[in-house]
Amino acid sequence: MPFTIIRQDITKMKVDAIVNAANTELKQGGGVCGAIFHAAGAEPLQAACDKLAPIKTGEAVITPGFNLPAKYIIHTAGPVYSERNKDKNEKELRAAFLNSLELAYKNNCESIAFPLISSGIYGYPKDEALKVATSAIQDFLQDHDMDVTLAVFDKSSFIISRELLGAVESYIDDHYVDSKKAKRRKVLETEWEALTRADEMKEEYKDAILRDSISLAPMIADRLEDLIGNLDEPFSRMLFRLIDAKGMTDVEVYKRANLDRKLFSKIRSNKSYVPSKRTFIALAVALKLNLDETDAFLKRAGYALSKAVKFDVIVEYFIANGIYDIFRINEVLFAYDQPLLGG
Repeated sequence: MPFTIIRQDITKMKVDAIVNAANTELKQGGGVCGAIFHAAGAEPLQAACDKLAPIKTGEAVITPGFNLPAKYIIHTAGPVYSERNKDKNEKELRAAFLNSLELAYKNNCESIAFPLISSGIYGYPKDEALKVATSAIQDFLQDHDMDVTLAVFDKSSFIISRELLGAVESYIDDHYVDSKKAKRRKVLETEWEALTRADEMKEEYKDAILRDSISLAPMIADRLEDLIGNLDEPFSRMLFRLIDAKGMTDVEVYKRANLDRKLFSKIRSNKSYVPSKRTFIALAVALKLNLDETDAFLKRAGYALSKAVKFDVIVEYFIANGIYDIFRINEVLFAYDQPLLGG
């Protein structure tokens, strides 16, 4: 999985490298840093760090993982947050993530796990730290293939934009069927009132509406059919035809879909392979399909977005609003304890 968010103790992760949110002197500290030293073996790790210290804020160095499941520990110093130095803090935090990723790449790491650097005792607001982390990781993955994980210890360690979360919550309230039992009667009443008003309209006006609807329907159907293709067309052929129609490249699509390159190659080479629903949705997001196009796309494999599934309603919110950033979608899915897109 190119980029995912999980709730897990970073010291127990079986990845090529984990990242230590270190201090500039590379001394054993508290929080994540203290946990990493304790799990790796404080004495040998401190001896290795002493040879590399000190480092500057935003820099990164590497040591063996010692007793950890990870082969390496990458130590980076994030900024101590200051409201007066927000721009400087952001540059330094971004550098901490990017320098750690570059160092992992130089050491042939295929997987790496990060904590949310600077968001603990260094005081960086968690939602802002997440935004910087996601942006840096996303930029790095545009040019590199690596499995990147953001490991958070508990819910309190993960906060996303209140504005975004509020908008999604409102959409769920209006569209998720389990939360609308009390509103269904009101909806039916509103629809009935609309039908009653329609009956009172002049006959010629109703005829005009009907005539326009009939004339537009084939055009919409033709556009969708041209885009999605016929049911007998293999999925892989349809997908790569869609990619060409959207003016995108294969690499652009699988990275935008947050898909592993090997999985994408499997889709290309295996004509009979049908991906999971989550992969279909990830590809729909990557291709920037609207809701009608997404529905038609999913139907090709017998899938559909359901109002009774919170995961589907959350994804629908982003597609309906033309927000095709899969990282932002996954942040919200994680906040709602839903599976993530991609991988």
